[in-house]
Amino acid sequence: MPPLKKLRGLLVLPLALLAGCNMVVLNPSGDIARQQGQLIVISTVLMLLIIVPVIALTIFFAWKYRQSNKAATYSPDWDHSTELELAIWAAPLMIIIALGAITWISTHTLDPYRPLRRLEANRPVPENTKPLTIEVVSLDWKWLFIYPEQGIATVNEVAAPVDRPIVFKITSSSVMNAFYIPALAGMIYSMPGMETQLNAVINQPGDYEGFSANYSGAGFSGMRFRFHGVSNEGFDDWIKKAKAESTPLTREAYLELERPSEREPVRRFGTVDADLYDAILNRCVDRNKMCMKQMMAIDASGGLGGPTGAYNIAQKKPWQPELKNSPTRTYVTAMCTVDDPAGLSLPRTNFRIEE
Repeated sequence: MPPLKKLRGLLVLPLALLAGCNMVVLNPSGDIARQQGQLIVISTVLMLLIIVPVIALTIFFAWKYRQSNKAATYSPDWDHSTELELAIWAAPLMIIIALGAITWISTHTLDPYRPLRRLEANRPVPENTKPLTIEVVSLDWKWLFIYPEQGIATVNEVAAPVDRPIVFKITSSSVMNAFYIPALAGMIYSMPGMETQLNAVINQPGDYEGFSANYSGAGFSGMRFRFHGVSNEGFDDWIKKAKAESTPLTREAYLELERPSEREPVRRFGTVDADLYDAILNRCVDRNKMCMKQMMAIDASGGLGGPTGAYNIAQKKPWQPELKNSPTRTYVTAMCTVDDPAGLSLPRTNFRIEE
Protein backbone atom coordinates (compact mmCIF):
# COMPACT_ATOMS: atom_id res chain seq x y z
CA MET A 1 0.00 0.00 0.00
CA PRO A 2 1.22 3.57 -0.72
CA PRO A 3 2.21 5.67 2.28
CA LEU A 4 -0.56 7.65 3.95
CA LYS A 5 1.19 10.94 3.18
CA LYS A 6 0.99 10.25 -0.55
CA LEU A 7 -2.72 9.49 -0.28
CA ARG A 8 -3.23 12.79 1.53
CA GLY A 9 -1.43 14.57 -1.28
CA LEU A 10 -3.78 13.03 -3.84
CA LEU A 11 -6.77 14.16 -1.81
CA VAL A 12 -5.48 17.72 -1.60
CA LEU A 13 -4.69 17.93 -5.34
CA PRO A 14 -8.34 18.44 -6.49
CA LEU A 15 -8.72 21.26 -3.97
CA ALA A 16 -5.60 22.93 -5.36
CA LEU A 17 -7.04 22.73 -8.88
CA LEU A 18 -10.34 24.24 -7.73
CA ALA A 19 -8.53 27.14 -6.09
CA GLY A 20 -8.12 28.81 -9.48
CA CYS A 21 -11.83 28.65 -10.32
CA ASN A 22 -13.91 31.82 -10.48
CA MET A 23 -17.22 30.97 -8.82
CA VAL A 24 -19.10 33.63 -10.79
CA VAL A 25 -22.52 32.22 -9.86
CA LEU A 26 -21.85 32.96 -6.18
CA ASN A 27 -19.82 36.12 -6.85
CA PRO A 28 -21.59 37.88 -9.75
CA SER A 29 -21.49 41.50 -10.86
CA GLY A 30 -25.22 41.97 -11.47
CA ASP A 31 -27.85 42.53 -8.78
CA ILE A 32 -30.28 39.89 -10.09
CA ALA A 33 -27.56 37.23 -10.24
CA ARG A 34 -26.37 38.27 -6.78
CA GLN A 35 -29.85 37.77 -5.31
CA GLN A 36 -30.08 34.39 -7.03
CA GLY A 37 -26.69 33.41 -5.61
CA GLN A 38 -27.82 34.40 -2.12
CA LEU A 39 -30.92 32.28 -2.60
CA ILE A 40 -28.75 29.27 -3.42
CA VAL A 41 -26.65 29.81 -0.28
CA ILE A 42 -29.68 30.27 2.00
CA SER A 43 -31.42 27.18 0.58
CA THR A 44 -28.26 25.10 0.96
CA VAL A 45 -27.75 26.17 4.58
CA LEU A 46 -31.37 25.38 5.45
CA MET A 47 -31.07 21.90 3.94
CA LEU A 48 -27.75 21.29 5.70
CA LEU A 49 -29.55 21.84 9.01
CA ILE A 50 -31.14 18.44 8.37
CA ILE A 51 -28.46 16.75 6.27
CA VAL A 52 -25.53 17.31 8.67
CA PRO A 53 -27.28 15.97 11.82
CA VAL A 54 -28.64 12.95 9.88
CA ILE A 55 -25.18 12.06 8.56
CA ALA A 56 -23.61 12.60 12.00
CA LEU A 57 -26.23 10.46 13.74
CA THR A 58 -25.90 7.73 11.13
CA ILE A 59 -22.15 7.51 11.80
CA PHE A 60 -22.73 7.73 15.56
CA PHE A 61 -25.30 4.91 15.61
CA ALA A 62 -23.18 2.69 13.37
CA TRP A 63 -20.24 3.20 15.72
CA LYS A 64 -22.12 2.88 18.99
CA TYR A 65 -24.14 -0.19 18.07
CA ARG A 66 -21.39 -2.05 16.27
CA GLN A 67 -21.19 -5.77 16.96
CA SER A 68 -18.04 -5.50 19.05
CA ASN A 69 -19.54 -2.96 21.48
CA LYS A 70 -21.06 -5.22 24.12
CA ALA A 71 -21.87 -2.24 26.38
CA ALA A 72 -24.43 -0.80 23.96
CA THR A 73 -28.02 -0.98 25.12
CA TYR A 74 -30.01 -3.79 23.49
CA SER A 75 -33.79 -3.14 23.40
CA PRO A 76 -35.44 -5.52 20.92
CA ASP A 77 -38.99 -4.66 22.10
CA TRP A 78 -38.64 -0.86 21.81
CA ASP A 79 -40.60 0.58 18.87
CA HIS A 80 -41.93 4.07 19.67
CA SER A 81 -40.99 7.38 21.26
CA THR A 82 -43.29 10.41 21.03
CA GLU A 83 -40.41 12.78 21.72
CA LEU A 84 -38.31 11.30 18.90
CA GLU A 85 -41.26 11.35 16.50
CA LEU A 86 -41.86 15.04 17.18
CA ALA A 87 -38.19 15.87 16.69
CA ILE A 88 -37.88 13.74 13.55
CA TRP A 89 -40.92 15.27 11.83
CA ALA A 90 -41.03 18.79 13.24
CA ALA A 91 -37.54 19.81 12.14
CA PRO A 92 -37.95 18.85 8.44
CA LEU A 93 -41.44 20.38 8.42
CA MET A 94 -40.10 23.72 9.63
CA ILE A 95 -37.34 23.59 7.02
CA ILE A 96 -39.86 22.89 4.25
CA ILE A 97 -42.08 25.76 5.42
CA ALA A 98 -39.08 28.12 5.41
CA LEU A 99 -37.96 26.95 1.96
CA GLY A 100 -41.51 27.30 0.64
CA ALA A 101 -41.79 30.87 1.91
CA ILE A 102 -38.41 31.84 0.47
CA THR A 103 -39.26 30.21 -2.86
CA TRP A 104 -42.63 31.99 -3.09
CA ILE A 105 -41.12 35.40 -2.31
CA SER A 106 -38.11 35.00 -4.62
CA THR A 107 -40.23 33.65 -7.46
CA HIS A 108 -42.13 36.94 -7.57
CA THR A 109 -39.22 39.20 -6.69
CA LEU A 110 -36.88 37.69 -9.30
CA ASP A 111 -39.47 37.18 -12.03
CA PRO A 112 -37.47 37.82 -15.25
CA TYR A 113 -40.45 39.69 -16.76
CA ARG A 114 -40.74 42.04 -13.78
CA PRO A 115 -39.27 45.55 -14.29
CA LEU A 116 -36.43 46.33 -11.90
CA ARG A 117 -37.17 48.29 -8.76
CA ARG A 118 -33.58 48.54 -7.55
CA LEU A 119 -30.06 48.73 -8.93
CA GLU A 120 -28.53 47.20 -5.82
CA ALA A 121 -29.49 46.75 -2.18
CA ASN A 122 -30.53 50.16 -0.80
CA ARG A 123 -30.26 51.69 -4.30
CA PRO A 124 -33.66 52.00 -5.99
CA VAL A 125 -33.95 52.71 -9.68
CA PRO A 126 -34.04 56.52 -10.12
CA GLU A 127 -37.30 57.97 -11.36
CA ASN A 128 -37.70 58.51 -15.12
CA THR A 129 -34.89 56.05 -15.85
CA LYS A 130 -35.42 54.54 -19.27
CA PRO A 131 -34.26 50.90 -19.57
CA LEU A 132 -31.99 49.87 -22.41
CA THR A 133 -33.82 47.53 -24.78
CA ILE A 134 -31.81 44.78 -26.45
CA GLU A 135 -33.44 42.32 -28.85
CA VAL A 136 -31.75 38.91 -28.79
CA VAL A 137 -32.00 36.22 -31.47
CA SER A 138 -30.38 32.81 -31.10
CA LEU A 139 -29.18 31.46 -34.44
CA ASP A 140 -27.36 28.29 -35.50
CA TRP A 141 -24.78 28.70 -33.89
CA LYS A 142 -24.35 32.32 -32.93
CA TRP A 143 -26.13 35.18 -31.20
CA LEU A 144 -27.61 38.27 -32.83
CA PHE A 145 -28.17 41.40 -30.74
CA ILE A 146 -30.31 44.26 -32.07
CA TYR A 147 -30.42 47.70 -30.45
CA PRO A 148 -33.69 49.17 -31.77
CA GLU A 149 -33.22 52.62 -30.25
CA GLN A 150 -29.60 52.95 -31.39
CA GLY A 151 -30.28 51.35 -34.80
CA ILE A 152 -27.36 48.90 -34.74
CA ALA A 153 -26.84 45.14 -34.46
CA THR A 154 -23.97 42.89 -33.45
CA VAL A 155 -23.09 39.22 -33.64
CA ASN A 156 -21.60 37.49 -30.58
CA GLU A 157 -21.01 40.77 -28.73
CA VAL A 158 -23.26 42.86 -26.50
CA ALA A 159 -22.65 45.86 -24.27
CA ALA A 160 -24.62 47.84 -21.69
CA PRO A 161 -23.92 50.76 -19.34
CA VAL A 162 -23.27 50.05 -15.67
CA ASP A 163 -26.21 50.71 -13.33
CA ARG A 164 -28.76 51.07 -16.13
CA PRO A 165 -31.71 48.63 -16.26
CA ILE A 166 -31.68 46.34 -19.28
CA VAL A 167 -34.68 44.70 -20.93
CA PHE A 168 -33.74 41.72 -23.08
CA LYS A 169 -36.41 40.58 -25.57
CA ILE A 170 -35.42 37.10 -26.64
CA THR A 171 -36.47 34.79 -29.47
CA SER A 172 -34.94 32.12 -31.70
CA SER A 173 -34.62 31.58 -35.43
CA SER A 174 -34.85 27.78 -35.33
CA VAL A 175 -34.49 25.48 -32.32
CA MET A 176 -34.80 26.30 -28.62
CA ASN A 177 -31.72 27.71 -26.92
CA ALA A 178 -30.96 29.20 -23.52
CA PHE A 179 -29.60 32.74 -23.08
CA TYR A 180 -27.27 32.85 -20.08
CA ILE A 181 -24.82 35.42 -18.71
CA PRO A 182 -23.84 34.03 -15.26
CA ALA A 183 -22.50 37.35 -13.98
CA LEU A 184 -25.69 39.21 -14.95
CA ALA A 185 -28.78 37.07 -14.29
CA GLY A 186 -30.24 33.61 -14.53
CA MET A 187 -30.85 31.54 -17.64
CA ILE A 188 -33.85 32.25 -19.88
CA TYR A 189 -34.96 30.19 -22.88
CA SER A 190 -35.26 31.42 -26.46
CA MET A 191 -37.89 29.75 -28.63
CA PRO A 192 -38.93 30.26 -32.28
CA GLY A 193 -42.17 32.13 -32.75
CA MET A 194 -42.20 33.19 -29.08
CA GLU A 195 -40.70 36.04 -27.08
CA THR A 196 -39.28 35.71 -23.58
CA GLN A 197 -37.95 38.59 -21.53
CA LEU A 198 -35.25 39.21 -18.99
CA ASN A 199 -34.84 42.32 -16.84
CA ALA A 200 -31.37 42.76 -15.36
CA VAL A 201 -28.64 45.25 -14.48
CA ILE A 202 -24.84 45.09 -14.39
CA ASN A 203 -23.25 46.87 -11.41
CA GLN A 204 -19.55 46.55 -12.14
CA PRO A 205 -17.63 47.28 -15.35
CA GLY A 206 -15.96 44.29 -16.93
CA ASP A 207 -15.85 41.75 -19.73
CA TYR A 208 -18.14 38.79 -19.04
CA GLU A 209 -18.92 35.53 -20.77
CA GLY A 210 -22.31 34.58 -22.15
CA PHE A 211 -23.35 31.36 -23.84
CA SER A 212 -26.16 29.00 -24.73
CA ALA A 213 -27.00 26.65 -21.86
CA ASN A 214 -29.21 24.34 -23.94
CA TYR A 215 -27.78 21.83 -26.42
CA SER A 216 -28.79 22.79 -29.95
CA GLY A 217 -26.64 20.80 -32.32
CA ALA A 218 -23.16 20.44 -33.74
CA GLY A 219 -21.97 24.02 -33.16
CA PHE A 220 -23.36 24.33 -29.64
CA SER A 221 -19.95 24.33 -27.91
CA GLY A 222 -18.86 27.45 -29.81
CA MET A 223 -22.11 29.35 -29.29
CA ARG A 224 -20.58 31.93 -26.95
CA PHE A 225 -20.46 35.72 -26.81
CA ARG A 226 -18.95 38.55 -24.74
CA PHE A 227 -20.96 40.91 -22.58
CA HIS A 228 -19.29 44.25 -21.83
CA GLY A 229 -20.30 46.29 -18.80
CA VAL A 230 -19.12 49.83 -19.55
CA SER A 231 -19.62 53.41 -18.44
CA ASN A 232 -22.14 55.66 -20.19
CA GLU A 233 -19.32 57.28 -22.13
CA GLY A 234 -17.86 53.90 -23.01
CA PHE A 235 -21.27 52.71 -24.22
CA ASP A 236 -21.64 55.78 -26.46
CA ASP A 237 -18.19 55.08 -27.92
CA TRP A 238 -19.14 51.43 -28.48
CA ILE A 239 -22.31 52.50 -30.32
CA LYS A 240 -20.32 54.93 -32.49
CA LYS A 241 -17.89 52.15 -33.33
CA ALA A 242 -20.76 49.93 -34.46
CA LYS A 243 -22.38 52.75 -36.46
CA ALA A 244 -19.10 53.28 -38.28
CA GLU A 245 -19.58 49.90 -39.94
CA SER A 246 -21.04 50.39 -43.39
CA THR A 247 -22.71 46.98 -43.55
CA PRO A 248 -26.52 47.22 -43.11
CA LEU A 249 -28.57 44.38 -41.61
CA THR A 250 -31.45 44.06 -44.05
CA ARG A 251 -33.87 41.18 -44.34
CA GLU A 252 -31.80 39.72 -47.14
CA ALA A 253 -28.59 40.04 -45.08
CA TYR A 254 -30.32 38.36 -42.14
CA LEU A 255 -31.36 35.39 -44.27
CA GLU A 256 -27.70 34.92 -45.15
CA LEU A 257 -26.65 35.33 -41.51
CA GLU A 258 -29.29 32.85 -40.41
CA ARG A 259 -27.59 29.97 -42.20
CA PRO A 260 -25.82 27.58 -39.80
CA SER A 261 -22.19 28.46 -39.09
CA GLU A 262 -19.81 27.61 -36.26
CA ARG A 263 -17.57 29.86 -34.16
CA GLU A 264 -18.70 33.02 -35.91
CA PRO A 265 -16.43 36.02 -35.21
CA VAL A 266 -17.76 39.29 -33.81
CA ARG A 267 -19.59 41.29 -36.46
CA ARG A 268 -21.27 44.71 -36.36
CA PHE A 269 -23.97 46.28 -38.50
CA GLY A 270 -24.25 50.07 -38.70
CA THR A 271 -27.95 50.04 -39.60
CA VAL A 272 -30.84 47.62 -39.10
CA ASP A 273 -34.23 47.33 -40.77
CA ALA A 274 -36.71 48.75 -38.29
CA ASP A 275 -39.11 45.81 -38.51
CA LEU A 276 -36.50 43.03 -38.63
CA TYR A 277 -36.95 41.71 -35.09
CA ASP A 278 -40.73 41.69 -35.45
CA ALA A 279 -40.37 39.74 -38.71
CA ILE A 280 -37.99 37.25 -37.03
CA LEU A 281 -40.41 36.81 -34.12
CA ASN A 282 -43.36 36.26 -36.47
CA ARG A 283 -41.43 33.93 -38.79
CA CYS A 284 -41.82 36.10 -41.89
CA VAL A 285 -38.40 37.56 -42.71
CA ASP A 286 -38.95 36.07 -46.15
CA ARG A 287 -41.48 38.47 -47.68
CA ASN A 288 -43.22 35.60 -49.47
CA LYS A 289 -44.38 34.18 -46.13
CA MET A 290 -47.34 35.32 -44.08
CA CYS A 291 -46.53 36.47 -40.55
CA MET A 292 -47.76 34.46 -37.59
CA LYS A 293 -49.64 37.44 -36.15
CA GLN A 294 -51.53 37.78 -39.43
CA MET A 295 -52.42 34.08 -39.40
CA MET A 296 -53.68 34.40 -35.83
CA ALA A 297 -55.74 37.46 -36.74
CA ILE A 298 -57.37 35.51 -39.57
CA ASP A 299 -58.09 32.61 -37.23
CA ALA A 300 -59.53 35.00 -34.64
CA SER A 301 -61.94 36.38 -37.26
CA GLY A 302 -63.27 32.90 -38.03
CA GLY A 303 -60.87 31.78 -40.73
CA LEU A 304 -60.89 32.47 -44.44
CA GLY A 305 -63.60 29.89 -45.02
CA GLY A 306 -65.58 30.47 -41.84
CA PRO A 307 -68.92 32.25 -41.32
CA THR A 308 -67.31 35.67 -41.02
CA GLY A 309 -65.43 34.83 -44.17
CA ALA A 310 -62.56 37.19 -44.71
CA TYR A 311 -59.88 39.23 -43.08
CA ASN A 312 -58.22 42.20 -44.72
CA ILE A 313 -54.58 42.23 -43.69
CA ALA A 314 -53.95 45.70 -45.08
CA GLN A 315 -56.74 47.22 -42.95
CA LYS A 316 -56.15 44.81 -40.04
CA LYS A 317 -59.84 44.14 -39.50
CA PRO A 318 -62.43 41.50 -40.47
CA TRP A 319 -64.25 41.94 -43.76
CA GLN A 320 -67.95 42.68 -43.31
CA PRO A 321 -70.21 40.54 -45.54
CA GLU A 322 -73.04 42.02 -47.56
CA LEU A 323 -76.56 41.10 -46.45
CA LYS A 324 -79.24 40.67 -49.10
CA ASN A 325 -82.93 39.88 -48.80
CA SER A 326 -85.23 38.09 -51.20
CA PRO A 327 -88.95 37.25 -50.95
CA THR A 328 -88.15 33.69 -49.93
CA ARG A 329 -84.87 33.73 -48.05
CA THR A 330 -82.04 35.77 -46.55
CA TYR A 331 -78.50 35.09 -47.68
CA VAL A 332 -75.02 36.46 -47.33
CA THR A 333 -72.70 36.90 -50.26
CA ALA A 334 -69.10 37.16 -49.21
CA MET A 335 -66.10 37.85 -51.38
CA CYS A 336 -62.86 36.89 -49.67
CA THR A 337 -59.78 38.67 -50.88
CA VAL A 338 -56.70 39.35 -48.78
CA ASP A 339 -54.39 42.17 -49.74
CA ASP A 340 -50.99 41.91 -48.11
CA PRO A 341 -48.66 44.94 -48.18
CA ALA A 342 -45.75 42.51 -48.38
CA GLY A 343 -46.98 41.34 -51.78
CA LEU A 344 -48.86 38.16 -50.79
CA SER A 345 -52.36 37.83 -52.24
CA LEU A 346 -54.50 34.90 -51.19
CA PRO A 347 -57.00 33.35 -53.63
CA ARG A 348 -60.32 35.14 -54.09
CA THR A 349 -63.20 33.07 -52.77
CA ASN A 350 -66.95 33.55 -53.17
CA PHE A 351 -69.37 31.76 -50.89
CA ARG A 352 -73.01 32.03 -49.84
CA ILE A 353 -74.68 31.28 -46.53
CA GLU A 354 -78.42 30.76 -46.87
CA GLU A 355 -81.22 30.48 -44.33
